[in-house]
Amino acid sequence: MNDFVICATRSMKNYAGQVADHLAKVNGFADMAESFRGVDLLKTDRFADGEMEVVVNSSIRGKDVIIFTSSARNEAGINVNEAKIELYHAIDALKRSQAAKIIVFEPFVSCSRSDRTSRRSSVGLWVHVKTLSSLGVQHIVTYQLHSDKSKSMVDPTICALDDIPALTLLERYLCDTYIQSFDKLENEVRRNWAFCSVDAGGEKLARVFANAFGASLVIAHKQRNQSQLNAIESLNILSAEPVKDKVLWIVDDMIDTGSSVESMIRALAPLGPAEINLMAVHAPFSPPAAQRLDALSREGLLKRLIVTDTTYDPAMSVKISCLEVVPSAALSAQIIRTIVSNSSLSSLLQPFDAGLYFKSPDVFNL
Repeated sequence: MNDFVICATRSMKNYAGQVADHLAKVNGFADMAESFRGVDLLKTDRFADGEMEVVVNSSIRGKDVIIFTSSARNEAGINVNEAKIELYHAIDALKRSQAAKIIVFEPFVSCSRSDRTSRRSSVGLWVHVKTLSSLGVQHIVTYQLHSDKSKSMVDPTICALDDIPALTLLERYLCDTYIQSFDKLENEVRRNWAFCSVDAGGEKLARVFANAFGASLVIAHKQRNQSQLNAIESLNILSAEPVKDKVLWIVDDMIDTGSSVESMIRALAPLGPAEINLMAVHAPFSPPAAQRLDALSREGLLKRLIVTDTTYDPAMSVKISCLEVVPSAALSAQIIRTIVSNSSLSSLLQPFDAGLYFKSPDVFNL
């Protein structure tokens, strides 16, 4: 096992502490728990003119460093640009402190949406990963990048990338909370549930859920207004069978302003589904997402909204009445355990199967 330390920028200190707590409960790690807890390893200072400096508080020479960070909505309330600059300074400080290896664990890469190379604009994801690898990061770990093409922006000869599908967190949550038995899966879910994409590009994601639960698939085809960001001109629903009386689950990798899902829900409601629910891995909830989603809930159009905690804003639980948040720290701890023990991550990449989960839950244990 590699000698390692877990630390964080200001944006994810509490989250990193939760991960360390989970890891400390694992056999083989409990005795060394204090040695890898480095939540307060980094200190961020300011010069009088506002320039930033990050200081490493103790020796990390020869250790692997896993640094948790977020540039999205975060627990410290730090804006996107400041969070990124702090991360870059932190990496430089860790490199100068002679860390053996620097692993950036960014559960939600907020710039992953900026991945288009066919227009006259900057590509934010490329700038970000290029900066990280140039500063000396050798490994990036994240959950559910916005598209598969994003992975090609990282040169594997310089920096490794592990994009872990966090869909399993949502799939397990559905099984544990709303299905609870193989009989219900077989006799109710597979007959009456359907999983919906928010656009044609999200068909693959929705199909993953449909296959995992043996349920129907619904696809939405939306036409964007290219003159405006987050604007939709039209939306068409494609389904092999009627959605009337179905329990619908709209799934997406992220919810930003909520414009797409609002259009989707309002287009589906007149078709007579039994209920409409919404799930996403990442929830930046940029304004006016909270108002849109809560309005849908209060109008009776949206029954449940389920997201993971890869972005953080406790106020959202108050602003959105139907919100349910699935924790991810245990999965992050398992990923770290696998990496530092030089084991395979393949078990975390396998497709989820709800039937197998109810018959042999240990197969998908975190």
